[in-house]
Amino acid sequence: MRSNTVFLLFFLLPLFCAAQDNPLQWEAGSKKNSAGSYTITVKASLADKWHVYADSIADLELGGLHISWDYDNIQKNGEAISSPAPATIKDPVFENRELRVYTGNFTLTQNINITGDVPASLKIALHGFASNNEAFIPLEETKNVSFEGGVAPVEASRIKLQGVDLKDPVLPCGEAQASGQSLLTIFFLGLVGGVIALLTPCVFPMIPVTVSFFTNRASNKNQAIRNGVLYGFFIFLIYVLASIPFHVIGNVQPEIFNNISTNAWLNVFFFAVFIFFAVSFFGYFEINLPAGIAGKADARSSLGSISGIFFMALTLVIVSFSCTGVILGTLLVGTASEGAWSLTTGMAGFGTALALPFALFAMFPNWLKSLPKSGGWLDTVKKILAFVELALAFKFLSNADLVEHWGLLKREVFIGIWLLIALGMGCYLFGWLRLPHDYKGQKISAARKILGVLAFIFAAYLVPGLTSSRYANLKLLSGFPPPLSYSVYGKKNVLGKGVEPHVINDYEKAVQLSAAQNKPILIDFTGWACVNCRKMEEQVWSRPEISSLLTEKFILVSLYVDDRKKLPATERFIYTFSDGKEKDIETTGDKWATFQSENFGQSTQPLYVILNHRGKLMTHPVGYTPNVKKYEDWLNCGLKAYASDQ
Repeated sequence: MRSNTVFLLFFLLPLFCAAQDNPLQWEAGSKKNSAGSYTITVKASLADKWHVYADSIADLELGGLHISWDYDNIQKNGEAISSPAPATIKDPVFENRELRVYTGNFTLTQNINITGDVPASLKIALHGFASNNEAFIPLEETKNVSFEGGVAPVEASRIKLQGVDLKDPVLPCGEAQASGQSLLTIFFLGLVGGVIALLTPCVFPMIPVTVSFFTNRASNKNQAIRNGVLYGFFIFLIYVLASIPFHVIGNVQPEIFNNISTNAWLNVFFFAVFIFFAVSFFGYFEINLPAGIAGKADARSSLGSISGIFFMALTLVIVSFSCTGVILGTLLVGTASEGAWSLTTGMAGFGTALALPFALFAMFPNWLKSLPKSGGWLDTVKKILAFVELALAFKFLSNADLVEHWGLLKREVFIGIWLLIALGMGCYLFGWLRLPHDYKGQKISAARKILGVLAFIFAAYLVPGLTSSRYANLKLLSGFPPPLSYSVYGKKNVLGKGVEPHVINDYEKAVQLSAAQNKPILIDFTGWACVNCRKMEEQVWSRPEISSLLTEKFILVSLYVDDRKKLPATERFIYTFSDGKEKDIETTGDKWATFQSENFGQSTQPLYVILNHRGKLMTHPVGYTPNVKKYEDWLNCGLKAYASDQ
């Protein structure tokens, strides 16, 4: 009984959190005792009828109230002391078990020792659980604590550069441009995703059924055409409307899109989802949404008129999600870093591909006769998609691994996994590997054999990527595997492959080198999970004419905006924007993402900027530039601007 109670409490925690205001109000401060020795004091006040659990109880999985911090150089000096001491109650939430709790006003004091530099301020967190015998909620809140004699961070003054004038660089070359893919390209990619979704077993069989429904129920041909066109339009509209929340989020914080695409735990979540869907597509189990969700939409689809057609479209979108969800997830993560309009454009392309067949077949019902019948080929398509999903799943895991520096999926490990997947697909297509619903002696079509040969060719292409030879740079896959420097052979794996010139990752150091060597600074705003960044490094920077410029004429500094490595406590600070909003700068990525958006008005990568050591802008910044000659001309223009400004 007790374990069930605890399980329910923890399962429902998010609901309780959403419904309850925080019953605990607190403030924190510090007192210096001696060099490196401080006392942190937390003064707390609980709302009436609430209590906070004082002790951690292992068998209840209950954490007691405690103070924590994210700084390795701080060690506790003894246990926390409370005043007054906690009271003992019989808690009805835990079957009247006697537990120690805090109530009303109380104080916690914790002595600490700090080795090395003492930060001027540091965020501390208060963790625990509170209850009023009805609600049970977790407590987790942070406060900023100042330390007497601490070292103030210097980076706050270096976020905003004074010499950057985006409208008036020294030379107006390198027209300002978006650093990502064009909206037309994203629309086309969404369209391709929609066509793939159209060929899945969740969607394809619906075409003749739905079109026949419209043509048979309509009183005349014109009404059938109108209904079919409306049905297709509503499918398109629903997918476009699904992107609206991201416009709202983007207006609040533009950098949120880059955070979405590079968030480690979101990428791990998509890895798990893609594995789950892949196993389902292999035929080991079926995914069905709860009947109530589709049922409610389906019930309204019988209302008739325009509203009925809308709910028919909504029903299709919902029931087909088990096949389209993975494609939509890829679209979300793939376009998130480029902003809300890119996501809307991709969703519009996806919706168009799904909507067009329904509208066209309603207008020309005789075309239905030319449609291939549903059958075994749909199962083959589904299983091919399963192999693709399996490969993409490891791309998501790789993104998380790169951002967090876990070291799980080095480049060769990633390529090895893709190699096994490609071999598995080839064996399946030739019938040597049997999956659920396959049978011995099954006839293999010529199309399957051709696809099988292509799978084996792709596998052969991957083999050099497992080596440290100069052929390991798989340019056709640039951006998908981890960079060559993230290798089981070590960072020097890039040598001899013409991929990555010597770069630094600290802007302040770049400024010093620029002044000392009289060279312009080339800032490369990049990301560990940035596909186009890898393409530039492996396809453009690797060209001799570009590589020589980067290594001989510029101070090249690569700033990773998605790096989740924590800054030392003495370098963390709160940055205040011109509109008064504040942002915690706690990671390397926080610092460089803010540096980019504040000075250059963009939050997408890659972005290339040429400055002198005083922070003066030489040319317009440019983004993804796969044309080698165009990129070379821009670099030379930057050198010309630097020489003319001496």
